[in-house]
Amino acid sequence: MRNDFPLWVLAGAGMAGYLKFLEKLCMLMNVIAGTALTFIMLLTVSDVVLRYFGRPIVGTFEMVGLGGAIAIGFGIPVTSFYRGHIFVDFFVQRFPKGHQKLVHLVTRTASCTLFLWIGYNLFIYANDLFQSGEVSLTRQIPFYPIGYGIGLCCLVQCLVFIGDAMKILGGQYE
Repeated sequence: MRNDFPLWVLAGAGMAGYLKFLEKLCMLMNVIAGTALTFIMLLTVSDVVLRYFGRPIVGTFEMVGLGGAIAIGFGIPVTSFYRGHIFVDFFVQRFPKGHQKLVHLVTRTASCTLFLWIGYNLFIYANDLFQSGEVSLTRQIPFYPIGYGIGLCCLVQCLVFIGDAMKILGGQYE
């Protein structure tokens, strides 16, 4: 490599590649969330219709609850990636641009730390559920895959916060 080669070009290409990979990962997780939500909807409608004929689906309540956990957990990273959540920043907008960057970096770092801690503890909890063999009451669905899945979602959320920090430092964060 030549000495006069600008290193920021490599950093920019690395950031773009990371963000592109992260976007695809978030979209994959969004498909899982959407599939879970579709399953919940179809299950609920089917149960209501079948109840009318006196043949309800056994365990609908627990399947909807587990599906809801999947839909919410797997939907969080894509929502954060596209900044589709509601946030109030009228207070931060009054700061100078440099202070705004600092506030955004601090909040992303704190949020990443929180989600890392939550994800780690969810993996520990899921491992406990696996070892104990705990299952749902009616359908005997094991709980541990949901715990591992939501723990994974928390770790991907950390990657989203790292991507946000990269955008902030690169001047690309709006």
